[in-house]
Amino acid sequence: MAAKHVAVLMGGWASERPVSLSSGNSCADALERAGYQVTRIDMGRDVVEVLKSLKPDVVFNALHGPFGEDGGIQGVLELLQIPYTHSGILASALAMDKEKAKQVAKRVGMPVAESKVVSRSEAAEKHVMAPPYVIKPVNEGSSFGVLIVREDQAHPPQELYSANWPYGERIMVERYVAGRELTCAVMGDVALGVTEIISEGHAFYDYDAKYAPGGSKHQCPAEIKPNIYQKILTLSLKAHQAIGCRGVTRSDFRLDDGLMGTGELVWLEINTQPGMTPTSLVPEIAAHAGHPFEELLSWMVEDASCNR
Repeated sequence: MAAKHVAVLMGGWASERPVSLSSGNSCADALERAGYQVTRIDMGRDVVEVLKSLKPDVVFNALHGPFGEDGGIQGVLELLQIPYTHSGILASALAMDKEKAKQVAKRVGMPVAESKVVSRSEAAEKHVMAPPYVIKPVNEGSSFGVLIVREDQAHPPQELYSANWPYGERIMVERYVAGRELTCAVMGDVALGVTEIISEGHAFYDYDAKYAPGGSKHQCPAEIKPNIYQKILTLSLKAHQAIGCRGVTRSDFRLDDGLMGTGELVWLEINTQPGMTPTSLVPEIAAHAGHPFEELLSWMVEDASCNR
């Protein structure tokens, strides 16, 4: 029986291009080791012609950011009727808009932090929420454009005034939640496990903490109370299902359980295209749950379909 031909889509033109290339090449290498015929595609604007020419059996979507995980490429693949991994058009678009995803999550009982969406000029002019708060571009990933405004800051961050600001004009301003950074992977209809992310020398889990070697430590599994661990598993699967996700996702949380903490647990967002780089979280969580990298990716390929 001929090996299934998998086209690994990576790169693209979003801010997260370098991350996507790292994820894509890691996945392509692993899929080759698993016995698949693999073609690597650094996606350009000619992606339709390239895919029509290749006629792969499956597209493994290793893209990150706009067009890669916001429903854009998913629509193209539906049009071409090529089975693909991860979530479909609607779930991808919904999860990529942080505020809309939070609205859905809140309606199904997820604990979320208060937030509002404003224009960049409004966020730059004055505090639109009492500090401390977090500024997040609505449609970016990998912590691009994330700024933390502390209690003692008299004015919003100067970065918002920059003529070179590349992260769009819609800004989400969200109440800052102190505490620990936790994340949970979901594979199909199973929440796999919870990891704590401990940033080394960084104010929060920013781009360098995510991807630079030694930028963060991962405690897998997270050393938290069993009832909280179970609650995070339950909430992650609930978010995955409420937003309509497929394949593999990752939900991020904050837990304020320190000595002087409030005990608050807050769901931050869901990632429909979690990173698959050597320092990424989902492969580590999956391996701890008994799914080595090649097995995880093989499951994703076999799970691929249209009409997701």
